[in-house]
Amino acid sequence: MPQKTRLFIPGPTPVPPQVAEAMARPLIGHRTQDFAGLYARLTKKLQQVCGTVNEVYILTASGTGGMEAAVASILNPGDKVLALVTGKFGERFAELAKVYGAAVDAVEFGWGNPADVNLVEDRMKAGKYKAVLATHNETSTTVVNDIKSIGELTRKEGVLLVVDAVSSAGGIEMHADDWGVDVLITASQKALMVPPGLAMVSMSPQAWEAVKKGRNPRYYLSLYAAKRSFARYNTPYTPAVSLFVGLDAALDMILSEGLDNVYRRHIAFGKATRAAMKSLGLKPLAPEEWASPVVTGVWAPEGMNADDIRRSVLKDYGILLAGGQEQLKGRIFRISHMGYIDAVDLLGMIAVIEIGLKKLGYPLALGTATAAAQAVLAGGELGV
Repeated sequence: MPQKTRLFIPGPTPVPPQVAEAMARPLIGHRTQDFAGLYARLTKKLQQVCGTVNEVYILTASGTGGMEAAVASILNPGDKVLALVTGKFGERFAELAKVYGAAVDAVEFGWGNPADVNLVEDRMKAGKYKAVLATHNETSTTVVNDIKSIGELTRKEGVLLVVDAVSSAGGIEMHADDWGVDVLITASQKALMVPPGLAMVSMSPQAWEAVKKGRNPRYYLSLYAAKRSFARYNTPYTPAVSLFVGLDAALDMILSEGLDNVYRRHIAFGKATRAAMKSLGLKPLAPEEWASPVVTGVWAPEGMNADDIRRSVLKDYGILLAGGQEQLKGRIFRISHMGYIDAVDLLGMIAVIEIGLKKLGYPLALGTATAAAQAVLAGGELGV
C-alpha cells in the first residue's frame, strides 16, 4: 500500500475534504455577480474570525505578500518603526520595512521568548515611532505574543500597530479592533485550512490615513487598488478563484464549530503535545505561559540531531514534522497541531514519535507520551 504523508508542519496544513471538494467545482468568472457574492460572504466571515468591522482585502499572494503590501502601503522612507523580533518571521517583518526605506529599530527578545511588554513600553517612550510591527504567533519559535497589551501601548502613544497573524487567525483568539490592531495580515494555508495562495489584510481608519500619505511605489500589492475594487466586491487583478471558493468552505467549517470551540481545541492539543514530550524527558522550546496553541517546538535529546528524528518518522510512517530554522536548525523539531487535525491524528502522531525516538536509541517506554496526551484530553480539555 502506498504510504500516506501526514502534514504536521505549520503550513501548508491538511486540507479538509469539504474544502478540496469545493475547489474542484467548475470555476466561476471573477468579474461576475457570483464572484461578488462570494467575496461579500467571505468578508463577513473573515471579519468574525479576525474580530474586526473593517474591510478585509483578499490578495492572491503568500502571507509574506500580505506583509509586504501592508509595509509598502503605510510606510515611507525615513519613517521610524519599532519591530518586535521573537523569531524568523519577526525578522522578516523588519527586513521588509528596511526594503521600503523605513528607519527600523529591531528589538531582539531571543528565540523562544515573547516580546517583553515592559521593554516595548520603554522603547516607545524613548522614541517617536510611526508603527510597531509584531508577530502574533511566531511559528519559528512557537511563542505567542501579547498583542492585546501591545495594542494598549500603541493606542496610548498614537502609533500604528501592524500584526502578522498569518499562523494565528482561525486558531488563536484574535480581536483586532478591541485590541487596537490597525493592520492585520493573515493567510490561507495555516489555521484557515486552505492551500497556499491567499493573503488577507484588514486596515483601520488610522491605517488608511497613512496610506493616503504613502510615497512608496506599489502596483500588484497596492492596498489602495484593492480598496477601489473592493467597493464592487472584486479584485484589481485576476484572483485565485478556486482558493476563494475553498476559503468559503473552510470558514463555514470554522464558524460552524464555533470560534470558542476552535480556540479550546487548539489549546487542548497544544497542552497535550507538550505534556507528551515532557513525559519523555524532552523540553519544549517555549515555556508554558507563552507556548503556542497551534505549534509546539521540542528540543532534541542530548547528542541527537532533531532532523534525524524527523527523517525517521517520515521514512517509516509518513509523518512530516517541521525542523528548526536558522540557529535552531538540527536542534529542535516542530509539531503543528493547527487546522484540520483531530484527537486521533494527534495521538497517532505522538505514538509515531515515540517509535522513531526508540529506533534511534533514545530510552523510553512505548506508550508513555501517548498516555500523557490521553490524560490531558480525557481531563475535559476538549470540552467533552
